[in-house]
Amino acid sequence: MAKKESNVLAQNRKSRHDYTILSTVEAGIVLKGTEIKSIRAGRINLKDGFATIRQGEAYLHNVHISPYEQGNLFNHDPLRARKLLMHKRQIDQLLGESKNKGITLIPLKVYLKNGFAKVLIGVAKGKKQYDKREDLKRKAVNREVERALKNH
Repeated sequence: MAKKESNVLAQNRKSRHDYTILSTVEAGIVLKGTEIKSIRAGRINLKDGFATIRQGEAYLHNVHISPYEQGNLFNHDPLRARKLLMHKRQIDQLLGESKNKGITLIPLKVYLKNGFAKVLIGVAKGKKQYDKREDLKRKAVNREVERALKNH
């Protein structure tokens, strides 16, 4: 039986609305004990998450992984900083990009790949209010064009 290629467990839907995604990088997550079981159950929230780079290592902050129900004694802090597994050159590239003003590293989605939990980190630039309105108008126009083409 072949393994499923990727299985999205959580997405940060608000990120594409609030930020312009410039590039993305896939990274593994260092998890402890029952955290992977909780992630497989889909009990993870990326809403307020962000990534930082300290001392040549990448960390994921404010990502809430709910405690595993059957894990009583072995559960961990739901909001702890988690180390990201990336190549040195990827970390250096992200560090260089994040030094620019207004650039943030945010988690876009968490998924399983060959049995391992992976996170897609986006290099993002915050949108202004007028940019958000412009995007909504563009989406509405595209939707109407699609409807018109579908009906004719």
